[in-house]
Amino acid sequence: MSPIPAHMKALVLRHDGYSGIAEGPSIASLSDWCALLEVPVPQPKGREVLVKVGLANVNPSDLHYIKGEYGQPRRKGVAAGFEGMGEVVAAGDDEAARALVGQRVAVSVARGGSGVWAQYALTDARAVVPLDPKLSDADAAALIVNPMTAHAMLHLVKDAGAKAFVMTAGASQLGKLMATLAPQMGLASVATVRREEHRSLLEGLGVGTVVNTGREDFEDMLVMAMRQVQPTVLLDAVADRYSAEIFAAMPAGARWVIYGKLSAEAPKLPSLGQMVFMKKQIEGFWLTEWMARATPATRQEAFAAVQDRFISGAWKTDVAATLSLEEAEEGLAEALSGLNRGKVLIRP
Repeated sequence: MSPIPAHMKALVLRHDGYSGIAEGPSIASLSDWCALLEVPVPQPKGREVLVKVGLANVNPSDLHYIKGEYGQPRRKGVAAGFEGMGEVVAAGDDEAARALVGQRVAVSVARGGSGVWAQYALTDARAVVPLDPKLSDADAAALIVNPMTAHAMLHLVKDAGAKAFVMTAGASQLGKLMATLAPQMGLASVATVRREEHRSLLEGLGVGTVVNTGREDFEDMLVMAMRQVQPTVLLDAVADRYSAEIFAAMPAGARWVIYGKLSAEAPKLPSLGQMVFMKKQIEGFWLTEWMARATPATRQEAFAAVQDRFISGAWKTDVAATLSLEEAEEGLAEALSGLNRGKVLIRP
């Protein structure tokens, strides 16, 4: 194992705290929010581990976070990036953490850690996942946020006794993962898209009904889909006026589960009488909280299932671009601008 340097390159946050403004997960330039600097390599303590980053992932949650719109405050001068993969090269004095040294792992940066948009990342030992050697680096870098969310939310649908669900942003990486998993779990699905060319993609992945929110006949297609499929859970990554229209059209007992905010638009809620007389519910899902509540056995079973799906070829990570730290500082916004072409990864 190579010696650990005293300093590293990292894309660090320019601002502290929350912005108080919700503009959505899009950026005109990464340099507005992060700066490429040389900073000290963080030192692990207790049950923390230090990971030499091989590949880092870019998720909408990262963009919300660097803009001060996420569920935890920014820390100026600390590396950004929640998810990636690499090798554990050092650990604190915790026995379980030290046992991870030398292992190839998927990384989720815990609160208080230092992000993966850097040559080295610091996180809690419980937030890394040892990897099967057959898993590719690209799949490993995107193993946690989208795949675990897909796994957890479809089990939420199943545990609720639902036979069908609606998912917004159907052509996203997460949407495609849910599209292929749902039929294997005996679940029917309705997906929304914004571009007509995504219809055939999702139908090919097993989605029975795809509705384009951009079409003039959207409302008619929505009513037809609700009658035919009778979905009772809405898994929503967008949270805009179309989401509200979908929820209003769903049958009694429907649950609107919001797990993302891709739109800056504030949706107008349907008649609040639906909450009383039709027993509808609106709730949120945050993978961080799900992971905290889940038992170690549940987490281990979920991670094993997710890795198996990638290794078998049932799931794959579509990669649109892989950038260096220097390229990301200048070109991340442009790389993210293509609609649903795949993940953007950073190789420090």
